[in-house]
Amino acid sequence: MFRATAPQRRLDALPNCVYIRIVPAKKILLGQVWKKSDTGDSYLVTKLYSEALTSYAVLRKAGAEQEAPLRIKVVKTAAGAELPGFTFTQESESF
Repeated sequence: MFRATAPQRRLDALPNCVYIRIVPAKKILLGQVWKKSDTGDSYLVTKLYSEALTSYAVLRKAGAEQEAPLRIKVVKTAAGAELPGFTFTQESESF
């Protein structure tokens, strides 16, 4: 008997490898959730725009839509994009 099985996905590193947890987001997209590093509060990316040669992300605190949004400068690195003072939620242990 032949059984159909789901294709196996392989990583080139162990799942608990430090490299996998510290890779920055390749691209910042609308709807992504980022955590503020000092407070642990979650923020949602609501807008992305460019001024001259600089990109900015507008973040709103999750669950507190009445608070003023934050405008954060996007830092581009060879590995991807980062928001200073924030951690992409998929980098952290908790989602």
